[in-house]
Amino acid sequence: MDNITWSEFASPIMLSLKVALVASVFVLLLGGYAAWQMTRRSFRGKSLVETAFMLPLVLPPTVVGFILLVMLGKKSWIGTVMDTLFHQSIIFTWGAAVIASIVVAFPLVYQTMKTGFASVKADLENAARSAGANEWQVLWYITLPLAWRSVRSAYILGFARGLGEFGATLMIAGNIPHRTQTLPTAIYIAVEAGNHTLAWCWAGAIIAISFGFLLLANRRGRNEA
Repeated sequence: MDNITWSEFASPIMLSLKVALVASVFVLLLGGYAAWQMTRRSFRGKSLVETAFMLPLVLPPTVVGFILLVMLGKKSWIGTVMDTLFHQSIIFTWGAAVIASIVVAFPLVYQTMKTGFASVKADLENAARSAGANEWQVLWYITLPLAWRSVRSAYILGFARGLGEFGATLMIAGNIPHRTQTLPTAIYIAVEAGNHTLAWCWAGAIIAISFGFLLLANRRGRNEA
């Protein structure tokens, strides 16, 4: 592998796991809250909001990355605030990779959670409300337990999408070894350099991680059933 050290080999793997884990938690919370609100409320322009939620699913990742680059760059108000308060830019940090993963995974998580929440019978929720439960209690004790399989599926999709994110991540996080180089970007660079052995090793790592994660999730699903 061109005398690459273990640290250099393991760095993209560990960073990808960190990005996927953090992004999957945030996108589950954001997607879940959005799905809960959209299945329980009716308002003018609802179809437009839902279309906007699903847009990252059909846009090229490079377009998503470019939009995020404009929104988070130093010339944006977010970038200006970050530079003023923390003297640091979001761009070209592992946090930028997390943001990219959240954005591209959001439509999958949102749609899965929405389907789960929509399957919960309104009569059960109304019965809890009539017994004095507030909306958060209804969500926690009625809606989430009944929609648990959809919640689990949404988390799996969010984690897998974050683990494999490439285009938007490359645009706003770059490919800095030991700092922002994730497995997909590392594989791309290895192939560009003609180092197919190293590319296969990293590809094998991401396949093994994904397979193990899905296997664990499936086993838990069968045990719950």
